[in-house]
Amino acid sequence: MEGKQYVSIDAELCTGCQRCCEICPVGAIEGEPGKAQTIDAVKCVMCGQCVQVCSAYASCFETYQYSHAQRLQERRMPANVREPLFAAYYVGDLPQVKEALADHSLFTMVQCAPAVRVAIAEDFGMELGSLVPGKLAAALRRLGFKRIYDTNFAADLTIMEEGSELVKRIMENKALPMFTSCCPAWVKYVEDEYPELIGHLSSCKSPQQMAGTMFKTYGAELDNIAPAAVYSVAIMPCTCKKSEALRPEMADSGFRDVDAVLTTRELAYLIKEAGIDFNSLPEEGFDNPLGCYSGAGQIFGVTGGVMEAAIRTAYEILTQTPLENVNVTTVRGGQGIKRVTIEAGSVQLKTVVVAGLKNAAGLLEEIKLGKADFHFMEVMTCPAGCITGGGQPKLLLPEDQAAAYKLRSASMYRHDEEQQFRKSHENPAIQDVYEKFLGEPLGHKSHKLLHTHYVAGKKRVQAD
Repeated sequence: MEGKQYVSIDAELCTGCQRCCEICPVGAIEGEPGKAQTIDAVKCVMCGQCVQVCSAYASCFETYQYSHAQRLQERRMPANVREPLFAAYYVGDLPQVKEALADHSLFTMVQCAPAVRVAIAEDFGMELGSLVPGKLAAALRRLGFKRIYDTNFAADLTIMEEGSELVKRIMENKALPMFTSCCPAWVKYVEDEYPELIGHLSSCKSPQQMAGTMFKTYGAELDNIAPAAVYSVAIMPCTCKKSEALRPEMADSGFRDVDAVLTTRELAYLIKEAGIDFNSLPEEGFDNPLGCYSGAGQIFGVTGGVMEAAIRTAYEILTQTPLENVNVTTVRGGQGIKRVTIEAGSVQLKTVVVAGLKNAAGLLEEIKLGKADFHFMEVMTCPAGCITGGGQPKLLLPEDQAAAYKLRSASMYRHDEEQQFRKSHENPAIQDVYEKFLGEPLGHKSHKLLHTHYVAGKKRVQAD
């Protein structure tokens, strides 16, 4: 995002089938049929969906200008990778993470996004949608990370801030509807194409960035180490999270909040390169307190999940009464646009869930014209949310993709229902961190560390 284009198309391998053009949500891929396509870096939101659908690859029967080894190096992939190299690809961050793990002067902390634990097992031959949080934590521990934390904790933190922000905007009738700000590709799209609507974005950082900030402040305090010694790594299903971590405003801890981002596939490469038998690993837990999460934090990874998690908390803030049925199934599911009204005391909370960035433009035009009649809008760029992110295991057959989406989603909700606490504000670790460190939602300290600002596209490019 900030001067670095992570997603690219290898012109020597591209056959011009234009599957990437069809799936690109912002029309950033250009070229004639049958000829190599190119990516307009200004338009690109780096969602990585082109990487997921690309079917043109380097054949062992062809001779190319660049060798297999050169391509691996350019993409920053381990030398032992034997999978086909496709035309559309993203540049990884494995070399710098491996250096950090080998540097004993650094205290490495890692976080795992909710969608990773329902997909990574697929790269080790397990069934689609296998839920493996215990093996995931065990693998990261064996790779040498000092603290194994969880983005789900930060998702709960996000709901505390975002839910409070939504209620405040509703009570003051200001800057409505409020947009979610968890998806960096969506944020970039608003900044670039609808800068006049930037004020509608929640000021909350994404869970990834909140976690990074907490690692280098509260986490450093817990381990009695200097924040400068903390090396913060995020394991994400999303390619755009790499660019989000580079945004200049993401340094409220006094340091770069997240030092490196690995996709689900990159973590699988690292585990295999280390010779770890993933399938035989025991079930281990994440470290506390920044690894303790509720079911609400878990469902961030599927479309409608952020909305449902926010409703579970915002309803109780608005009504001061318990939400008896936490399964807000009306906001779940499918691609497209879903409008749902929730009765929350004297407030009719009107919500919109948008799955797939292509579906957002019409609603944004409505808002520009003053015709929007809702309070809160969730937008996920990828087809079914983060479980279908550009950094997830690659599936070429449409039937496998559909099955994976369905099974990953089912695993997300099953993991939610397995949790002792299913509302973010009931997570005891969240209650504790506010009491001991942050103060209160939307308070001075939490606003400084957990909130951010946005920059119109043209101004951002000029600043670069």
